[in-house]
Formats: sequence, structure tokens, C-alpha cells
Amino acid sequence: MKVYLSQDAAAKALGSEAVAAALKEALGDTPVTRVGSRGMVWLEPLLEIDRGQGREAWGPVAPGDIPAILAGDIPSLGLTEEIPFLAKQTRLTFQRCGIIDPLDLAQYEAHGGLAGLRRALGLSGEQMIDEMKASGLRGRGGAGFPTGIKWDTVRMAHADQKYIVCNADEGDSGTFADRMIMEGDPFCLIEGMAIAGLCTSATQGYVYTRSEYPDAVAVMRRAIELARAAGVLGGDVLGSGRAFDMEVRVGAGAYVCGEETSLLNSLEGKRGVVRAKPPLPALEGFLGRPTVVNNVISLATVPVIFEKGAAYYADFGLGRSRGTIPVQIAGNVKHGGLFETAFGMSLGELVEEIGGGTASGRPVKAVQIGGPLGAYFGREKFDTPFGYEEFDGQGGLIGHAGVVVFDDSADMLGMARFAMEFCAVESCGKCTPCRIGAVRGVETLDRIKAGDGAAVEVLTDLCEVMKDGSLCALGGFTPYPVLSALEAFPEEFGQVKEAAE
Repeated sequence: MKVYLSQDAAAKALGSEAVAAALKEALGDTPVTRVGSRGMVWLEPLLEIDRGQGREAWGPVAPGDIPAILAGDIPSLGLTEEIPFLAKQTRLTFQRCGIIDPLDLAQYEAHGGLAGLRRALGLSGEQMIDEMKASGLRGRGGAGFPTGIKWDTVRMAHADQKYIVCNADEGDSGTFADRMIMEGDPFCLIEGMAIAGLCTSATQGYVYTRSEYPDAVAVMRRAIELARAAGVLGGDVLGSGRAFDMEVRVGAGAYVCGEETSLLNSLEGKRGVVRAKPPLPALEGFLGRPTVVNNVISLATVPVIFEKGAAYYADFGLGRSRGTIPVQIAGNVKHGGLFETAFGMSLGELVEEIGGGTASGRPVKAVQIGGPLGAYFGREKFDTPFGYEEFDGQGGLIGHAGVVVFDDSADMLGMARFAMEFCAVESCGKCTPCRIGAVRGVETLDRIKAGDGAAVEVLTDLCEVMKDGSLCALGGFTPYPVLSALEAFPEEFGQVKEAAE
């Protein structure tokens, strides 16, 4: 009998450590393998037992359930892989999460790990770039910039030192994919960063994450030590004679440090404020040297591209959105969690069928996609396929693919005000449209709430200034939730809703 229990931060928050203690008391010397999360957060703590017929699941489990589960008195949910939420997924980036011990390098290799790195070692930098471009991988942190083009810019740059920086400063509301990878499959991120380093001739990498992620920090640091001891990192990567090493750096938790130039300033020990561009970080990044700055999911997807081939990965998706996207379903939703699927599934299917609708049982009113700077989509936009251009065409953005669900009790003017207030609090202060505009936005929305209908025009003008004049996406994207809420729910702003054509 093999027993598995999640030790993901979400599972811990829901009581997994008490369940672990109960298992130890009941099982004695029988080992319990602690794994990352499968992503079905509503079932955490998730217990899996394999008696030779495959892993069966129980969840959410309480410590008092353990004796009855082991005695066979509480039926399982069936085979874990057959639970509909999991069975409907296309797991590429998250293929090992919840399956292996995150810190067991042998298990990682047994499940396909390091195959991509070994293949990459046999390719030239140019061949690796061709593979990345052919895969169609775009930045999963929000901007959707083609990863291969960014890498090629750094590869072609002339410098005595280059860097790979992983942006793990996951600050968007409703997002947890980066944390899940770092806690559940850290070697995957290490392998992706090593491949990026080999491709661009960068020999040093940094994972920049936030102090609110203590479990992820601890797991990543231990995984780096193990990888270094096994020769995956260091001066002789897998006996190739080529060097790449990395370390974890922890920021203080400023939201704006998720923006790449602000992150680089923080990484250098400076105040986390946005830099004007150009120069681009790919040419003058960390310490003024050429630097690849990629999100966790972007880098963690690289190994599967090199293991399976670019054509395999690019075969998933639609349009210019290739591969899979780990959608994080959160908010007022029945089945919250991580759902990795090929681009193309409609928003409505993700919310209503996969997410199961609202946890409150009330009708879904709106969904915010892409964190606190993402647009609100009402039900009339639920047919929109999940894709970069498709969302852009509807006035939204995928961002880090966080989906936060609201039922019909949500106050949309209040949510618009929250967006402006969030921007005012989190602004680095570098540019006037963001620093001052967000404060004026809060004041203007308060005027509208008080019944000043003329202030709506002021609000729209202000949003245009913030969009066009802000140095980075914090000020530039704050108008998205504000204007989308105004467009979809004008009556809550004291406006008359126009009849549909």
C-alpha cells in the first residue's frame, strides 16, 4: 500500500498537517509520500492510496476520517485520474504536480525529467532558438511576448556575463500556478532555467519570489542544493563542461515588482521602481547585462518542449496561442483550482462546467481575468475562447490566467473603485499618470457613487490618460477593470444601459 498526501501551501492551510499526524499514528512505519497539489483545491487535504489498482482519492479529509478510510468504511472518490476535473485536463507543464515527491530527483527523472535538458545539450544555441520559436511559446506572465524572440535577443547580445531571471513574484489575485510549480515540481523550473542559460550563454540564474511564499522558497532552495549535488547545476552541467548555477532571492512583496524592470531594481538591492524602456532588459537588464526575464510557467514549460519536440507542443491551442495554459479558477466558485488545458476552451465552459458555477449557488454575474488589472467579462462574453488575441478583441487580457468569479450580489462600482485604490496603494510613484491618476480615480468614483453622473466622462478621460501615459502595466492596465465594469454594468454607475443591437 502506497499513501500520498499533499503538502502544498493550500493543503496546509486547509489542515493537511493534522491529517499527516493522524496518518502517522494510524500507519506506524508505513511511509506517507508528501506531494504537491493536484490542483483540486476544493478537495484539499487530498489523500491518495494505491493498493495496486491505481491511486484512489479521498477529500477533503479530516484527521478523524483516517481510521474509517483505512478500514474501508469511507468510499473513495474513485481513481484520482478519473475525477472529471482532472480527466478533462491536458497536463504538460503540470504533468508531475501531485504525483511525485517534489524533492526526489530520481522520481523526477523517472517521470521524464531532465530529458529535455539532455537533448538541449546536444543542440547549438541557434537550434535551440529555432525549437523555441517553432513551439509558439509565449510569456505566461501576462504580456504574451514570444519566448524564443526574447531568448534570441539575449543570445545575440555581446557581454561578458548574461543572466536568467525567473519572475516568481506572483501577486495577481486568484493566481497560484507559480507557487504550485515551485512547491510541487521545482526541478522542472530548474531544468527550464538551465536550458535557457545554455541557449543564451548565461551562466547565472535567479528566482525572484515574494516573502509571502515561505514554503515555495524553502522547497526551491532545497531543490537547487540537490540539483547542484547531482551535477544538474554548477560548473559542469550533466558532464557537458558547460556552466549554469542559480539561487533564490526574496523580495518584500511589492506588487509592482512583478513588472520586470522594477523586479530587476529590487534584485539589485535598489528601490522597486519601474525603469524607462529602452533599453530593454534583454540588452541591459540585471546589473546592466543582457538578461532573460521569464515567468515561472514560461520556464517550467521549456523542458516538455525539448523533451517532446516543438511540433508536439505547438499542436495544442488555437491561432497564435499555442500549447496549454494553466487556468487558475478562484473566487466565488464551486470547484476552485488549477485547470491546465489547451488554448481554445470557452470562458463559459471553464466557469460553468469545469468550475461548477458559484459556490453560493447564485447566478454568475461577472468574471475577472488576469488579476486586479484584468477586465470584467459579463455573461454576454462567455463564448470568448481562451486565447491572447481572442481576449484582446473583447477588451480583456489573459495575464497570468487567474479567473475570479463573482455572483450577482457583486457591487461592480465598488470593484472598479477597488482597482483604482489598489493602483494608488501599489504604485511605485515613478510616473504621474499612475501615481496621481489612481488617486483621482478613487475620488471620481466616489463622486459617481454619490450621484454625480457628469463624473463618468471625467472617469473615462482619466482612464485614457492612464492607459496612454503610464510607464508600466500597473497604471496602464488599471483602466481595464474600471472601464469594463462601466461598459458591462452601466446602471451601477448611474448610466442607462443601451439596448443590444
